[in-house]
This record gives sequence, structure tokens and C-alpha cells, in this order.
Amino acid sequence: MVAIGNIFHNLSRTFTLTAVHLKQLECFFSLTSLYLGMVSGKEFRSNLRKPQPGTKKSEGCRFVPAFTIQAMQKGTCVIPPPKCNAFKEIPPKPSKFRMNYMRGNLPIGREAKGGKVSWKADISKLDFHYYLPMFFDGLCETENPYKLFAQQGIHDLLAHGGQKIFPCIPQLIIPIKDALKTKNKEVMCTTLRVLQHLVKSGDMIGEALVPYYRQVLPALNLFKERNVNCGDEIDYSQMRGDNLADIINETLEVLERFGGEDAFINIKYLIPTYESCMMN
Repeated sequence: MVAIGNIFHNLSRTFTLTAVHLKQLECFFSLTSLYLGMVSGKEFRSNLRKPQPGTKKSEGCRFVPAFTIQAMQKGTCVIPPPKCNAFKEIPPKPSKFRMNYMRGNLPIGREAKGGKVSWKADISKLDFHYYLPMFFDGLCETENPYKLFAQQGIHDLLAHGGQKIFPCIPQLIIPIKDALKTKNKEVMCTTLRVLQHLVKSGDMIGEALVPYYRQVLPALNLFKERNVNCGDEIDYSQMRGDNLADIINETLEVLERFGGEDAFINIKYLIPTYESCMMN
């Protein structure tokens, strides 16, 4: 640019030029400077062949990202998209049940003889609005003794709760949803058994759960048809009650039986492969 400017200055001194000629020369030199600063086509193509920073180096082919110009070049391998991991287990967060148990705030313990779970207070006199959601929060636990106390405590509270369970239903939805979102088969089987017990524990509880199907049932739609294909072998999980697909079908049937008239429509909307056990 400096050299071109000097040439233009010397020409203006040597020759007597009009204003029009000066304007034409100025445009010519400006276009020349722009052309000299541009990258040639050969250099542009050579830059395209350079691998991007962070890509894997391979002797056979060069890995390039998808949906780019480099993906159309020869000797390249397109990086596949990442896996969605729809069935990957999600580790649960620390539960409030474990924290309160370690602090000694729960009226539950284990007997010295036999190791049975015992209550330190009368179950019928407990505050269900406080203790029932807390025990449901322990459904995500997979370690003992937290798992044992949470499961046994829930079944005892549901067995002796009676009419105190119905007002607590909105507070139980989030713990049930969080337990099913872990995608842990053991946790999901335990949660579904508890859900069946909850529906059968009192009147109108099944119908009260219908508005919350959209929060609970989507997690079941993933595992409804995932039965174990063991060929001619024997699957003992059905005998033990650990087959997740069978427990899901049993739970959906219980929800339909105790959910009233609108239960099947809502289940069918969220799980299209479900077939009614009442109409067939």
C-alpha cells in the first residue's frame, strides 16, 4: 500500500493530470491493492484441507464434523452424532430421607433382636403431611439401611394411614417422578410396587392420581416393552417379581381399574401401546 501511494505521488508530480485522470488513477490503484490482498483459490483450497483443532488424527482418514464443506472432501470420515443415552441410569441426588435419618429425626428404628423395623411412635398419630412425603423421597435410595427403612416405612404408613393419605397426594408426585427418572430398574420396580399400594390404600386415591399421569407415566413408556429376550432359557425375574416390563403392565392395569372413567383415555394418550384390561 505504501509503495502504490508513492507511485501515485510521483506520477502526479511528473505529469500534468486533470482531475478526471487523477480520479481514474486513484480507482485503479485502489482496485489493485484490493486484488493483491485477496487470497488465491489455490491457497483457499489448501486451507480447507487442514484439520480443525481438536479433531482426531488418523492415517487412514481425517475426522471432520458433520454438515460442513470438509465432509464432502475425499479421505475424510464424518464424526457420528453423540448417543442420546435414553436408557442410561441417572444417579439420584442426596435425599432428605437419608439426611433426616442420620440426624435421628425419624420415628423409626431397628430392633436389637431379629433386626425388624419398629416404630418409636404410634403411626396413626403421626403427621402424614410431614412424614409421608419424606419417606417417599427415600425411594431413590439403593443402599441399606436407608432403602429398608424407606420401603418398610412407606408400606406401614399406607397400611395405617386411612383417610390421612388422600390430602398428601400432591406432595407425593415429585418424589415418585424423581424415582422413576433415575431409570434404575431396582428403584423403578420398588416405586411401582409402592404406587400400586398407594392406589389401593384408600378410596378415590386412584381417581385423584389421574391429573398427575403426565408427570408419572412418560418414564414408563420407555421400559414397557423391554422384556428380557433369553431364548429358550428360564427368566427367574418373573418369579421374583423383578421383571420391569411386567410390573409396568400390572401397574397400568391397577391405575385403570381404580382410576375411574377417564383413566384409560389418559393412559392411552401417554402410552399408545397400552391395551385396556377392562374393555377387552
